[in-house]
Amino acid sequence: MPRKVNVIGVGMVPFAKPGKSEEYHVMAKKAAEAALADAKVPFTDVNQAFAGYVFGDSTCGQRAVYQLGQTGIPVFNVNNNCSTGSSALMLGAQAVAGGMAECVLVVGFEQMEAGALAAKWTDRANPLDKFVNVMNEEQGFNGAPPAAQMFGGAGREYRWKYGTKKETFAKISAKARQHASKNPYALFKDVLSVEEIMASPEVFDPLTRYQCCPPTCGAAAAILCSDDFAAKKGITKPVYIAAQAMTTDYPSTFEEHSMIKMVGFDMAKAAAKKVYEQAGIGPEDVDVVELHDCFTANELLTYEALGLCKEGEAEKFIWDGDNTYGGKFVTNPSGGLLSKGHPLGATGLAQCTELVWHLRGTAEQRQVEGAKVALQHNLGLGGACVVTMYRRD
Repeated sequence: MPRKVNVIGVGMVPFAKPGKSEEYHVMAKKAAEAALADAKVPFTDVNQAFAGYVFGDSTCGQRAVYQLGQTGIPVFNVNNNCSTGSSALMLGAQAVAGGMAECVLVVGFEQMEAGALAAKWTDRANPLDKFVNVMNEEQGFNGAPPAAQMFGGAGREYRWKYGTKKETFAKISAKARQHASKNPYALFKDVLSVEEIMASPEVFDPLTRYQCCPPTCGAAAAILCSDDFAAKKGITKPVYIAAQAMTTDYPSTFEEHSMIKMVGFDMAKAAAKKVYEQAGIGPEDVDVVELHDCFTANELLTYEALGLCKEGEAEKFIWDGDNTYGGKFVTNPSGGLLSKGHPLGATGLAQCTELVWHLRGTAEQRQVEGAKVALQHNLGLGGACVVTMYRRD
């Protein structure tokens, strides 16, 4: 039987615009030190480290971790596109669950450039070429940022299928801004109305500028450990990982002529199903959710993929307020990628940090009262989706 994996420490730094942040290794050090301090354990107790980032040379993980101490432990560098942080988290959890380590550090960081994401290597096959081919066949290709075209195309397909109003997507962003206004770590704290979001420049129908996550710099970290280690340290009732699953693309991504399927809907649905089965509880038991809202269209689709509402009912779910405080599920209380920001390698660990705070009851103005079950969804095109459920007894 796998051992239980506890999350005894979390930490992050305030997210910043490209060019306005400290260097990646400085941010990573601060986030990791915050997590160690939160766990009340020294770095010398850490058996393995997992460092997640997308943009950087091959041993950035060592460059970041060595500042905490050079104890000779394994340091694993992880890159899984936008799901990098959660992929590193899953590897760390597996090391603890499998008895390979008693205590591990997982840190995610990103020092991004301004502007839309672009390929760094143009002398070889693009790992997203099959995705681009689907998009070319279904809607063509224009001058907008490719990711916006992909997720915007999925939103457009959803609109055509269900008659969804454009304002529905904007309402998701308005909710994100409202939540982020109470988060000192978020990049964008200014509250915006649906009308202001709709009036911002169009990027790709139905997405406007304020419905697209910004390139962001930042870092976040978590300390994971076994029950035995927690007991030795006198840690009682820690938050723990109740279930976790990663999925990659199915044939439907490329064969069903659907932009919705191409951007990872089936990956997310399958990962969520596995997590609910592992945990023995369903979506109706979840109190708080941090999900991958890289674009408002993806948040809308993910409500249905995670089972927070039935397929085709996301618009009603949104306008009924079931995605925020006072509704069925508080989604992205942090402000999400849309407003907190999206430093690719750090996002999964920032989501973990936010959810741990809620389960501990220490999320301050954002606190979801009485939260006992938290769900995390982190998606990367190319592709991988990690869904994690956290609980506290």
